[in-house]
Amino acid sequence: MDMKLEVVVVPVADVDRAKNFYEKLGWRLDADFANGQDFRVVQLTPPGSPASVIFGTGVTSAAPGSVEGLHLAVSDIEAARAEIADRGIEVSEVFHDADGVFHRAGTEGRVPGPDPERRTYASFASFSDPDGNGWVLQEITTRLPGR
Repeated sequence: MDMKLEVVVVPVADVDRAKNFYEKLGWRLDADFANGQDFRVVQLTPPGSPASVIFGTGVTSAAPGSVEGLHLAVSDIEAARAEIADRGIEVSEVFHDADGVFHRAGTEGRVPGPDPERRTYASFASFSDPDGNGWVLQEITTRLPGR
């Protein structure tokens, strides 16, 4: 049976501030529903993504800003980073891991610039939403077999 990731819940403190941030990124607003003052759900989808994020009031008990390592696959890391920066979002410089593998948590092991061999899955940039939820852009030019 296929199982496709559909929605990721992102815990935020201020729903309207988060909505504005993700719309500023160019994400499509799919829904903004409220049922009284205790429940509101907002759903947005990154361009080209089959999966969305939701956040709101009464949606999760997770602490705002507690999500890290949300990955966005991009075909050109430098162009994606530039587009986000052009939208006024603070984004790291492009980096790769010192060991040439998947990046580590935090900033330890980051080497400036894209992977020297431009291997797929090996170049990154990162940014956070206003609550501190952490996002990573990952350059993927060729998918591993079976993907």
